[in-house]
Amino acid sequence: MKRTLQITEDGSHTFYVPEIDEHFHSTHGAIQESKHIFINTGFNLMDKTTLNIFEVGFGTGLNAWLTLIEAQLKDTKVNYFGIEKHPLTPTEYQQLNYAKPFDEGHNEHFLKLHQCPWNETAQLTTNFQLTKFQTDILLFDLDTIPLIDLIYFDAFAPNKQPEIWDFSLFEKLYKHCKPGAVLVTYCAKGEVRRNIQKAGFIVERLAGPPGKREILRGIKPLST
Repeated sequence: MKRTLQITEDGSHTFYVPEIDEHFHSTHGAIQESKHIFINTGFNLMDKTTLNIFEVGFGTGLNAWLTLIEAQLKDTKVNYFGIEKHPLTPTEYQQLNYAKPFDEGHNEHFLKLHQCPWNETAQLTTNFQLTKFQTDILLFDLDTIPLIDLIYFDAFAPNKQPEIWDFSLFEKLYKHCKPGAVLVTYCAKGEVRRNIQKAGFIVERLAGPPGKREILRGIKPLST
């Protein structure tokens, strides 16, 4: 899969995939998009001292890296599980400029996210443990990981990967979530919202980041 490095409007990088005419992140700003959707409306909603986070679409590692930083700031212990079928190559992830506005320590952590082995667990900081799985999410056995507190659903758009946004996957995720678990995604399409609701989540529309009107957040009821 060919990927071309591009600069988004907030100065941070993304990759463009010509084969499917799709970007990894919003061209209006990769970092500001990830912070708004996954950190501000996902991670920051949680009030637990330990979180099991599951990401559908590890991609550039941006969401994981921002979570690592936030976990340090809030002294939250995070067990992070990411799924990616087509990982970046060393040449690709070494080009990404996400850590440049931060100190050298954060840059080191970003590289470690990518350098640690796939399908193994790595302790990157005292607060952040990462397990990356190189596989297709549709083939992944959720029973191999602990029950989930927070889901970052960041796959390519439904018109590019419709099978990933199907009700059946949201249903599997819902069943493997703890009561009160949260799912956040950039996609607010009606069919996606209905699939998440049908799976059992209580869904709300929230204001999106620059360039996007709405995003979705689903919450698993505390009792059913």
